[in-house]
Amino acid sequence: MAVARTLGGIGRVTLGTMASIGRAALFMIRAVAAIFTPPFYVREFWHALLTIGYFSLPVVGLTALFTGAALALQIYAGGSRFQAESVVPSIVAIGMVRELGPVLGGLMVAARVASSVAAEIGTMKVTEQIDALVTLSTDPMRYLTAPRVLAATLTVPVLVAVGDIIGIFGGYLVGTGKLGFNASTYLQNTVTYLEFWDVGSGLVKGAVFGFLIALTGCYYGMNSGRGAQGVGRATKSAVVAASVLILAANYVLTEVFFAA
Repeated sequence: MAVARTLGGIGRVTLGTMASIGRAALFMIRAVAAIFTPPFYVREFWHALLTIGYFSLPVVGLTALFTGAALALQIYAGGSRFQAESVVPSIVAIGMVRELGPVLGGLMVAARVASSVAAEIGTMKVTEQIDALVTLSTDPMRYLTAPRVLAATLTVPVLVAVGDIIGIFGGYLVGTGKLGFNASTYLQNTVTYLEFWDVGSGLVKGAVFGFLIALTGCYYGMNSGRGAQGVGRATKSAVVAASVLILAANYVLTEVFFAA
């Protein structure tokens, strides 16, 4: 009997997990279809563009600035063990545009946007505003999800690009102000060893991360439980899921782009 109960418990967990994955996959398909099918709610799209993109600039910029500065210090300290201090400019640039810029920028946007979207849509569900949209013959997927997913997919790469520039600038400030690098030499080494695909891969990652962030926030908001506790759980789950998906997608994309 104990073995049967154990196997039954494993089976229930497995079936529940597969059902959750299936619901999320169907939601993603519906969201993508809603982006390309009319009607298009341009006003909602511009509002999402502003709240997701523009208002996320300060947190992304500050995160990138201090990350680039700390990265320069760490690389200099490590490189000094092998008399390789000169690699600081190139490694800071490559590390920012390939990995740290997209990942940290994505995580900051996830913390800010996924929680906000999940709480907003979850509150609308609790207060029956989504039911009111359906009553008015307005598809919630087209009105709520599609503008946010499209806006995040377009704006997060821009945030990543801005974060890359600010992060490299942070490394430049530390390199020239504290570590004794010549300003022109630092900039020359940064440009010389930075290739187009280093930057391009980071921007592609940003687009994927933006899609996952908005999709996760909308999914948990739409499936929020009743009451304040339900909205709180949806918000927490959205941030956790978006963060894990970003890290997992980052590994997959890095394997695709840079595997030997």
